[in-house]
Amino acid sequence: MGSATREAVASSKRALASFASGTLSVSSAEDLFQAGRVIGESVQLRSFLTDPSNLPEEKKAFVDALFGRELGAEALSLLTVLVQANWSTSDDLLAGIEEIALRVAAITTPAGVSVENELFEFGTIVSSNAELELALNSTVGSQAAKLGLVNALLSGKAAEQTVVIVRHLVHQPRGRRIAELLSNAASIVADQSNLSIATVTSAATITSEHLTRLQNGLARRYGRQFTINQVIDPGLLGGLRVQVGDEVIDGSIEKRINELRLQLAG
Repeated sequence: MGSATREAVASSKRALASFASGTLSVSSAEDLFQAGRVIGESVQLRSFLTDPSNLPEEKKAFVDALFGRELGAEALSLLTVLVQANWSTSDDLLAGIEEIALRVAAITTPAGVSVENELFEFGTIVSSNAELELALNSTVGSQAAKLGLVNALLSGKAAEQTVVIVRHLVHQPRGRRIAELLSNAASIVADQSNLSIATVTSAATITSEHLTRLQNGLARRYGRQFTINQVIDPGLLGGLRVQVGDEVIDGSIEKRINELRLQLAG
């Protein structure tokens, strides 16, 4: 990520934070996703919006003319901030619009609902079904068929925010596979709530008491609160394997046995 993009993301997050509580709705997130898809479909439009020689006022006027009647006031305001910023690449602009839309979805999620966990659970379902994964990743199938499949799987079973997010990710993957899309989206949604995600693999379901101790331990280690995604792997002999971002903390018995084997072989 270039320095221009880092500042653009920071300024967009500041603009998002300036909205009064209750001002935004899930429709605001949906509007931003839709604007990102429109911009993503036009090379000329992306080039104009990311050309540093074009003045911010010109970009605002262009966005007003193109989206003024299509988007809600809140989404249009956020989109204006996004396009007026300087981005290192046009792909970064699309990623920035998507990130702010994801954060809006997180802000508008009802209390007691964990969109990040729902995204993880959906990703688990997709990863365990090769036919479903192929259907959602395929570049050949129609968008209508993919979106219909998402609706059939999630509507009425997941939060509206989760459905809106997954529909967008399937509609505009930007060269990414569904597992990567869902993982990245879940991380951003969690971050908006000042949480990080830890994926914990164990041979059996972790007890609530053990889970609480694990969350407290991770909080002490990383200096922030965590939400836990649990993966059950019966092939794991015992212990836990914890992944936080790219870091893996492997406390499984399997690893200890392998280490012992290496020591004996040496």
